[in-house]
Amino acid sequence: MEEKVFMTAKGLEDCKTRLAYLKETRRKEVADKIAEARSYGDLSENSEYDIARAEAVAVETEIEELEEKIKNVSIIDTKKINTSKVNVGCSVTILNMKVNKEFTYRIVGDTESDPMNGLISNISPVGAGLLGKKVGEIASINTPAGVVEMKILKIKA
Repeated sequence: MEEKVFMTAKGLEDCKTRLAYLKETRRKEVADKIAEARSYGDLSENSEYDIARAEAVAVETEIEELEEKIKNVSIIDTKKINTSKVNVGCSVTILNMKVNKEFTYRIVGDTESDPMNGLISNISPVGAGLLGKKVGEIASINTPAGVVEMKILKIKA
């Protein structure tokens, strides 16, 4: 069974836009590079050809990954989020008890995570550790810096 990929409607649109770019533009650019590199002659010692082929593989891999994500997408509808506990799509304010500082994060799918802007993935250690917790509960989360206790202060859509 394929794993659901959580993302917002905007995240899905961004994935579709990126996929269209890769299929319609980037593939042709890389194919042109391969054709040009072939024109240089002997492929066994042709670094331009090797680089272009590696680019082609990277483009095709990204296309496959995006198609799989789009196929298995589960849209996060913030209007329907249950805020009685932390869910994907929620904004959660926590108190990091180790440093006695408040932080607010939005729990998003892996595709849209951007920790520097407060968007953490539901599969990251912190995101996964907060899921299912209610206001007032303390989550003990294994982080690279060790176990950190985080108290849930507020949950909103």
